[in-house]
Amino acid sequence: MDSNIILKKIENREIIAGVVGLGYVGLPLAVEKAKAGFRTIGFDIQNTKVDMVNQGHNYVGDVVDSDLAELVKKGMLSATNDFSFIKGVDFVAICVPTPLDIHQEPDISCVRDSARAIAGYLKPGTMVVLESTTYPGTTEELVKPILEQGSGLKCGQDFYLGFSPERVDPGNLIYKTKNTPKVVGACSKNGAKVISAMYKAVLDGDVFTVSSPAVAEMEKILENTYRNVNIGLINEIARLCNKMGISIWEVIDAAKTKPYGFQPFYPGPGLGGHCIPLDPYYLTWKAREFGFHTTLIENSMIINDGQPEYCTDRAMHILNRHQKAIWGAKILMLGVSYKNDIDDYRESPAIRVMKELRKVGAEVDYYDPWVPEFKNMYGQSEKSIKALTAENVAVYDLVMVTTAHHNVDYELVQQNAKVIFDTKNVMKHIKDRSNIEVL
Repeated sequence: MDSNIILKKIENREIIAGVVGLGYVGLPLAVEKAKAGFRTIGFDIQNTKVDMVNQGHNYVGDVVDSDLAELVKKGMLSATNDFSFIKGVDFVAICVPTPLDIHQEPDISCVRDSARAIAGYLKPGTMVVLESTTYPGTTEELVKPILEQGSGLKCGQDFYLGFSPERVDPGNLIYKTKNTPKVVGACSKNGAKVISAMYKAVLDGDVFTVSSPAVAEMEKILENTYRNVNIGLINEIARLCNKMGISIWEVIDAAKTKPYGFQPFYPGPGLGGHCIPLDPYYLTWKAREFGFHTTLIENSMIINDGQPEYCTDRAMHILNRHQKAIWGAKILMLGVSYKNDIDDYRESPAIRVMKELRKVGAEVDYYDPWVPEFKNMYGQSEKSIKALTAENVAVYDLVMVTTAHHNVDYELVQQNAKVIFDTKNVMKHIKDRSNIEVL
């Protein structure tokens, strides 16, 4: 199809949009497309998500409940697990998980399966965009051949293919899907033109077009590897500062007074979420194909991956100074989500800290008003204590802050805890620090 015809259809809101994967990335994107006037179909293999969307019930923090309900009611947004409906869409975004396997190597099976499901129903003129974070080359080396072979269509001639990395930051009160700038890289100039036009019609943020999908894929990896490396640097300096009797938190506060050349990053019990702890592994895995070793990146990953063990070791020493052995010690962890004020515990370092503490004999409970229950790595259910009361806090030998939630009464904790290990410095404004030790 002529790209000018597609541009006109975008302008007239005649495009029907599809989103494969209705999770933290896909559902907000589907909602924004529908709000922009494009009838949107969400695709997911999980029947629970499909049913909830079709009932107008929201399950993602970055989506406004009333927006979803209204869009479903108006018929602008629906969901299905039947991929034959792909034949009715003109634009489809792939927003599926890309985890690591047990060998810490990329697991792109969901991307592969999604591409195969789309290929059988792909029609001429369709725009296909991969948004899932992955290694450079995935779009052109994996997705493109699957779509061409499965559909019999030619990329750049019969359909358009590109990569536009998701930039979702759960809990961010300023930047959401709607107003975050977008990067687009496509397999052809016309593909870049129509895909960029589609995003511009939906989003308020700028759309920046790059020369290829590989550039866009590498750009996404760079964003999160940049953070991984800098957090690794801070975590290592924090360990040194602890040995030297210097507060890393005070050091950072002093350094960030410089108006140029320094951006503050902070130490913690490790890295969580889907992107920052995982993306560098995609890059180091791909780099080996070219006989290249990403030494600096790999060293930062080693430091960050070791933070749960380091925090456990610090907890042991704190208890020891209070004449209490770690074996049999009762420990209360405050927070298991991977960042403050959200219910997302994917790759949460707090859960690894819990595991490490139990390995050395501690009895561990947790309190998290955002995550009342979760399944651990063994598939067992873990439940938060019901309330954070003076009596509850007082029974523990150590209270360990592992997530900096703002809806926790830290004054109450400080007044009733025997000793506190604050790995997030969230209690920095409390004046009585006699029972508080920070990371």
